[in-house]
Amino acid sequence: MTRNLVIIGSGPAGYTAALYAARAGLKPLLYEGLQPGGQLTTTTDVENYPGFPDGVHGPELMELFKKQAARFGAEYAELRNVAKIHTGKKPFTVEDDMGEKVDAHAVIIATGASAKLIGLDKEKTLMGYGVSACATCDGAFFKEKEVAIVGGGDTAMEEATFLTRFCTKVTVIHRRDQFRASKIMLERAKANPKIQWKLWREVVDIEHDEKKKVTGLVLKDTQGKGGTEKFATQGLFVAIGHQPNTQFLGPEFERNEVGYLKVSNGTRTSVEGVFAAGDVHDPNYRQAVTAAGWGCAAALDAQRWLEHHGIA
Repeated sequence: MTRNLVIIGSGPAGYTAALYAARAGLKPLLYEGLQPGGQLTTTTDVENYPGFPDGVHGPELMELFKKQAARFGAEYAELRNVAKIHTGKKPFTVEDDMGEKVDAHAVIIATGASAKLIGLDKEKTLMGYGVSACATCDGAFFKEKEVAIVGGGDTAMEEATFLTRFCTKVTVIHRRDQFRASKIMLERAKANPKIQWKLWREVVDIEHDEKKKVTGLVLKDTQGKGGTEKFATQGLFVAIGHQPNTQFLGPEFERNEVGYLKVSNGTRTSVEGVFAAGDVHDPNYRQAVTAAGWGCAAALDAQRWLEHHGIA
């Protein structure tokens, strides 16, 4: 059996693509990956998704997405990662990490991007409890609080400046005194009276109370002097970049220097019949609502492409 459409990825982009494709009668198969729901499953409260005036837990929101798409006939390959898309002939062959293969006339890649983390075990256990990798998503939870942010690029400067809308103090922690950030972004951050600086430091531990709320950090000197110091803070934001989840794709898929998929004419990748949706090609917004919008667009593009070729 050859599928009309296979969707790879189960965040807001993937589930929305499945919803639209299923309602169009395409009977899509969606590979959920090992973290069904994507990055939102690591978020406790989501307050900025339309339609939920009292907020909603990230995992609950993704479960609602999944159920809605299933209602119209979307099928799921649960806890399966895709290892490769064979594009040498059509229909394509999608191979998962167990070696099982499915043929598909069209494919939507919605595998998202993963936030780069410092590498501490506590980062993951405290994610959503005072540790965050998205100031735009979580900044409002830290009103009148003091927070720290790790990073030295434009993203760190932009997010530090954004956090001053809510926080009484934002401390930028960086391993050295030179920054990758552009001059204008760095000067804007340095001119903000709410932003403080801890240079030549790296975070080696995160302290918290019995309720998993962040209470402070342990910082190590990076100039070779040795020793550590404790730094009191109520939140930690990690802003050292994102890695698009495109490592499983072959060289026929055009990507930028970071690895984000290049798209044209909407959501079309460099491989005809393969489309992209969400953070896997969009490094600018990284929001659930924009990812869902890209999922809708990719499903519509795939549907029109299939109809144009007389397949569906």
